[in-house]
Amino acid sequence: MTKLRLRPPAPGFRLVLVEPEIPQNTGAVARLCAATGSSLHLVGDLGFSTDEHAVRRAGLDYWHLVDVHRHRDLDECLAALGSPAPILLTANTDRPFWEAPFAPGSVMVFGRESTGLPDAVLAAHPGRAYAIPTALGSVRSLNLACAAAVVVYEALRRTGDLARTAIEG
Repeated sequence: MTKLRLRPPAPGFRLVLVEPEIPQNTGAVARLCAATGSSLHLVGDLGFSTDEHAVRRAGLDYWHLVDVHRHRDLDECLAALGSPAPILLTANTDRPFWEAPFAPGSVMVFGRESTGLPDAVLAAHPGRAYAIPTALGSVRSLNLACAAAVVVYEALRRTGDLARTAIEG
């Protein structure tokens, strides 16, 4: 059986989840990171434990394949990543995500499932917020893991990394 494989980009993208609440969403984002050569940065208080037992119970079966980092707050995270200009993903802007300035190693910041990114974060990074459009009024936003996948694969396409695939098998 043949499979289409992605050659991991260098440098990989850095996905930042600010106070994620649902372990299954974080697990799906971790799997996305493993599949795309991206690193995962968890910021602030998590709504779940990441100890070995909790990770296994939540079905986070790709956790060991991901470059995972923990940060006290977003400022500490961005300083550690050397990223003064992150790409913020939020439902609260009128700029579509396909206009984001994706580049190798881009830092993409996603908020918590229930409330998204805090207004203070959006205000601290003016002009850096982008949204994934949804149908008029019926759905306020995509699931966190779905949103991350949409954005990462658009970034891979835009940076030319999707053109560097290989057939396995």
